[in-house]
Amino acid sequence: MNIGVLLVDDEELIRAGLRAIVDSEPDLSVVGEAADGAEVPGLVARVHPDVVLMDVRMPSVDGIRATEHLVSTVDSPPKVVVVTTFENDDYVYDALRVGASGFLLKRARPEEIIAAIRTVVSGDSLLFPAAIRRLAAARQAKAGAPKRLGAVPLTEREAEVLRLVATGLSNVEIAEKLFLGVQTVKTHVGNILAKLGARDRTQAVIKAYESGFITPST
Repeated sequence: MNIGVLLVDDEELIRAGLRAIVDSEPDLSVVGEAADGAEVPGLVARVHPDVVLMDVRMPSVDGIRATEHLVSTVDSPPKVVVVTTFENDDYVYDALRVGASGFLLKRARPEEIIAAIRTVVSGDSLLFPAAIRRLAAARQAKAGAPKRLGAVPLTEREAEVLRLVATGLSNVEIAEKLFLGVQTVKTHVGNILAKLGARDRTQAVIKAYESGFITPST
């Protein structure tokens, strides 16, 4: 399977560096580039990428608005990984809230970038769970007590699986820990996403933090 990647960044040098990293892998290829979020919808419609590496801060349409537009208007939208200079950037958390599957720092090593792309495509594990927990903790500290999302009818087993998803365990690792079949875990994860109205594991975990179902440690 070849994984198509769309690069979105207003700095040409950053795009060139990412292109060199992505195109160095036999199963990855850059299928398009954009210098602003405003170009993303048209490009996605033309080149159908599997993953978008999205700069979070751009002059016209930023990565948050571009991500939200993709997730809300495109059938089977590509996975979005936002790329940022600072890990604690509020923009990153907002991008995760609206549908990004994870984030990368611009100083990330090539192997981290490649691993991140493959991780979000597989959908079986969470990208950088500890960093997401820190972002959630920082946002919660600013906002005060979490706002309850209302009663979500998760079964006891689904709640257990969600807590393990938040630690970053893959479906295989969760199956081993709970002595379940991998397909059973996949079914539980699918039920969790449907009940929470989440696009993927990242959004489910963000919702769990924001509802107070899971408490991030600072």
